[in-house]
Amino acid sequence: MKKSNKLFLNTKDFSVTRESFKLYYNLESDMLVTTPQPKTDRLSSYYKSKQYISHVTQKRNLFDWIYFIVRNYTLSSKIKLLSKLPVKDKTLLDFGAGVGFFIRTAIKSGWKSIGIETSENARKAANSILPNSIFDNDHIDQLEFNTFSIISLWHVLEHLQNPELYIRKFKQLLNEDGRLVVAVPNYKSYDAQYYREYWAAYDVPRHLWHFSKDSITRYFSEFGFHLEAIHPMRFDAYYVSLLSTKYKYGKMKPLNALWIGFVSNFKAKRTGEYSSLIYVLKHKES
Repeated sequence: MKKSNKLFLNTKDFSVTRESFKLYYNLESDMLVTTPQPKTDRLSSYYKSKQYISHVTQKRNLFDWIYFIVRNYTLSSKIKLLSKLPVKDKTLLDFGAGVGFFIRTAIKSGWKSIGIETSENARKAANSILPNSIFDNDHIDQLEFNTFSIISLWHVLEHLQNPELYIRKFKQLLNEDGRLVVAVPNYKSYDAQYYREYWAAYDVPRHLWHFSKDSITRYFSEFGFHLEAIHPMRFDAYYVSLLSTKYKYGKMKPLNALWIGFVSNFKAKRTGEYSSLIYVLKHKES
């Protein structure tokens, strides 16, 4: 990632440690960078929370119920999106697979799929239901080149300490007509501007990088990818707003969150700046 140079925002880790962090803006890349970034040996401690939603397997509170309802809808939407892509075959690598909900949905839909996940607990939860479906990071070096038609990263890129290393590897693993499908939050959305330092999708320091449409285009072009399509994740505006109100006011304000989510999506119909976006990227030479 390119070095940052201008202070954009002061914020906190609202969900685990309450530590303060800064977001720096880089004009060349149009990207925000979390500063300071945790050292490798400490980064895992920021994920050791029962509140870390992507590794939750049971409904415990209102947030979880909303997350599960939306997740069930978005899982089918993701599969529909992938099925429309003009790829060679239905081979899929889901990087950052969490507890495996997407992999299981993909397999049921006829995709030959495996996942990569760093969290041992998440892998165990996934493999207890569907054995040998999710592997640790080291497994990626055992995969053959030109193997997958699609490699997906659903809200994963922003977590990677060395994304360049993985992107080069992804390019090797994709077949001739393969696509890289990347979903990340969009810091230029209306809900991000409204909640500012309380915007839940900053999620520092677990999110190390913060992207815009321009930054995705510029960044991936350095690795030989061109942006083929962008798709909105409309439900993210509502869920992120709901969590952001909790950070801002110390309690949930559902009506406020729903209104801000609605306004964010309404404005995005004109600007394209949805709370989260899915990017479909293809090799420039293919």
